Amino acid sequence: MKTKFARIIGSIVAPRGFLASGVFCDIKRLGTGKGSEKGRKRDLALIVSEVPATVVGMFTTNQNSTTPVKVCIKRVKKSVAQAIVVNSGNANACTGKQGLRDAFTLTALVAKALHMPAEQVLVGSTGRIGVMLPMDNLKRGILDAVTLLGDAPECADHAAEAIITSDTRRKQIAVAFKLRGKPVCIGGICKGAGMIQPGLSATGRRPAAISDKVSRRGAPNGGGLHGHATMLCFITTDAAIEAKALQTALAEAVAQSFNCITVDGDMSTNDTVLALANGLAGNSELRTPNSALRTFQSGLNHVCLELAKMIVRDGEGVSRFVTVRLSGARNPAEADAAARAVANSSLVKTSWNGGDPNWGRIIDALGYSPSKVVEEMVDIGYSAPARRKILWSLKGGQPTKASFKELCAAVAPKEFDLHINLNLGNAGAIIYAADLTEKYVEFNKGDVSDAKSLGG
Repeated sequence: MKTKFARIIGSIVAPRGFLASGVFCDIKRLGTGKGSEKGRKRDLALIVSEVPATVVGMFTTNQNSTTPVKVCIKRVKKSVAQAIVVNSGNANACTGKQGLRDAFTLTALVAKALHMPAEQVLVGSTGRIGVMLPMDNLKRGILDAVTLLGDAPECADHAAEAIITSDTRRKQIAVAFKLRGKPVCIGGICKGAGMIQPGLSATGRRPAAISDKVSRRGAPNGGGLHGHATMLCFITTDAAIEAKALQTALAEAVAQSFNCITVDGDMSTNDTVLALANGLAGNSELRTPNSALRTFQSGLNHVCLELAKMIVRDGEGVSRFVTVRLSGARNPAEADAAARAVANSSLVKTSWNGGDPNWGRIIDALGYSPSKVVEEMVDIGYSAPARRKILWSLKGGQPTKASFKELCAAVAPKEFDLHINLNLGNAGAIIYAADLTEKYVEFNKGDVSDAKSLGG
C-alpha cells in the first residue's frame, strides 16, 4: 500500500520541537556586486532543535572543500547536534586558518547564546569564495537571530530566505505521514541556482554516493572555484531514528535527488546536506529495515527529490527543465556517465534553449562519454514529463519518420523528458538538467570595468 504524504506548511519548523529564524546582517555588504542588489535580504539563518537531535550529513567531494564542510564532517561523527547556523553572501572558502577560527567562533557564539555545547552546533556558508567573513556583522546577527527564533511558518520562511544567493525564490517543503500510528513530519529548506552539480558523500571523500568505477567526463567529481554558488539543504524531522539508519536513509535519498541534478556541471566547494531527527514524534526508534523504516525512507526520498528539482527549475537563467532518462547501459556507472555527458553538453543545452530537437548533438555527447555506445543501437526520443508515450527521433541509430514539426512540438514545452536507450544492458540513470541561456552567461561573465562585480 502506497504511503500518502500530505504537504503541509512550515517546512523546517513543521516537525515538533524545531525553531528557526533569519536576519539581515549585511554579510556581502550592500553595493558590492551581484547579490547585494537584493537590498536588505536576510543573510543569516538559525535552525534549532529544542532537544539534542540525531544528526547525519552528506558533503561535497570537491577537493577544495571549505571550512564549514570540514567542521561539519568532524562534528557529525558524534551523531548529536542541536543547532545549525548558516550564512549567505560569503562562502568562507579558501580563507585559511582565519576562516577556520571564524567558523569555530560562530558556533561558539550560538552555543553560548543557547546554552548548549559548541560541538553540537553546525555551520554552513554560501557566497563569494576567498573573502573573509565580516565577523562583527555576524556576531550582531547571531544575537538577533537567537531572539527571533520561533516555530511559526514565517520563521521558516525567513530562514529559507536567509540561505539563498542567486536564487530567485525560497525553496522549502514539509510532509506529514504516520509511522505505526504516530504522526511524523519531515521538513526541509534548500538553496542553489548556479555552480550546481553536487557529488555528495557522507565523508566528503570520493567516490560520491553514485557508483564511480569508471573515469567520467562531466561526472560530479569536477568543479572549479570560479563563481560563488552552492547547494545547501537542511532537513528536520521529529521521527525517532537511530543515527546509522538515518545516515543510510539520507545517503539513499541524496543518491536519487541532489546527486542527480545539474545546472552548469560545476561542483561547489560548500555543498552540504544536514538532517536532524529529534524523536519528539514519540514513535519507536527506527533501527532495522522494516515497514516503518521503509515509510520514512519514502518520505525522505520525496522531500529530497522535490527540493532538488526546485534547484534546477530556479537555475541561473534557466528556461527549460529536462529530465534525461537513460536506459540500456552495461552498468550503473556507464549509465550515469552517458546521461551526464548529454545533460552537461553546452551544445545540447543551448539546443534545448532554442527548442531545437537536435539528436545529432545528443549522440555526439554519448559518443565522447567513457561509456560503451554502439551507434547502430541507440534510440533517442521525447515525451511529456513522466509520460509513457514517446516520440522517437532516432531508432537503432537511424532517424525515424517523425517530422521536424512534431519533434519541435515535443521539445517546445518548458518541461519535457529526453529518453535514451543504449540497448546494451539493463542499467539506467536519471539526471535532472537545465538548458543554457544568454541570461546565464550575462549573470556569470562579470564586468572587468567594475571590480565590485567580479567573483560575485
